[in-house]
Amino acid sequence: MNFRITVLGTGSALPAAGNHHSAHAVNVHEQYYLVDCGEGTQSRLYRYGINPQKIRAVFLTHLHGDHIYGIFPLLSTLGLMGKKTPLPVYAPEPFGEMIELYRRYMDTDLPYEIQYHPVDTTAHGVIYENRVLTVSTVPLRHRKPAAGYLFGEKTPPRNVRKEAIAKHSLGIAQIVAAKNGEDITTAEGLTLPNGEITYVPYTPRSYAYISDTLYSGKVVKLVQGVDLLYHEATFSQADKATAKATGHSTAADAAKAALNAGAGELLIGHFSGRYKDTSLLLDEARQVFPRTSIAVEGRTYEIPLKKPEGNCG
Repeated sequence: MNFRITVLGTGSALPAAGNHHSAHAVNVHEQYYLVDCGEGTQSRLYRYGINPQKIRAVFLTHLHGDHIYGIFPLLSTLGLMGKKTPLPVYAPEPFGEMIELYRRYMDTDLPYEIQYHPVDTTAHGVIYENRVLTVSTVPLRHRKPAAGYLFGEKTPPRNVRKEAIAKHSLGIAQIVAAKNGEDITTAEGLTLPNGEITYVPYTPRSYAYISDTLYSGKVVKLVQGVDLLYHEATFSQADKATAKATGHSTAADAAKAALNAGAGELLIGHFSGRYKDTSLLLDEARQVFPRTSIAVEGRTYEIPLKKPEGNCG
């Protein structure tokens, strides 16, 4: 039941030694998703042992180059690898036009379909869903239309308590019904409330990717209680005027967002190349929100399973 995030890039627009452009690989139950795709992303996927063909969908926050210049080489590589299944790509407009130009002039014979889904950067809502996961948009405040993404694990099927099965001699049909949330009536006519004979094996987990943006109270409301918040921290508080002028956050802004959202952990990244030592950004954030970590390229951050109180599974 993995829920892991591998950081592929931590830098902002200007290249800097050791800081590649933005990208995260999200692994939920061994299903992989790519969030942003800065220059060189496909090389880093290989470097960190992630097969590009495992990517089920791509989510792009906005159309600045440090977040999208790696997508077209990746699309070409997937074609060379013989990908056959469609690849959903979610991004703000006019990314659809960019896809059309790419197909017309660069890769006219891809063996798979690129399924482009325009993202409304002004609205919050579920845009992707499968058996175990939902992905929702989070409107951001940037110079270009931008949306962050909230990955939410779905509530897992309930487990039936073993002692209840033995005590009441529950059959397969009754066990299945209980897993589906139904109360059970025994052969003796006794009604067993579902809440007394089942339990949720773990609490659903969540991860939010928030880049690029000014501090936003709306973001805070939409990611309340998130387990792991990745929030851009391009500048230090000393450069707050530059942050505001360019539509970015300081490390203190990121920490304020985590604090007000009641986040479990904060991961900061998207650092300006002007900072040769990002520890000053970490220190700044930790003064506001102690459970802050620096995003390190190639490192995987796991959101551990959380068992609800009273869970006997």
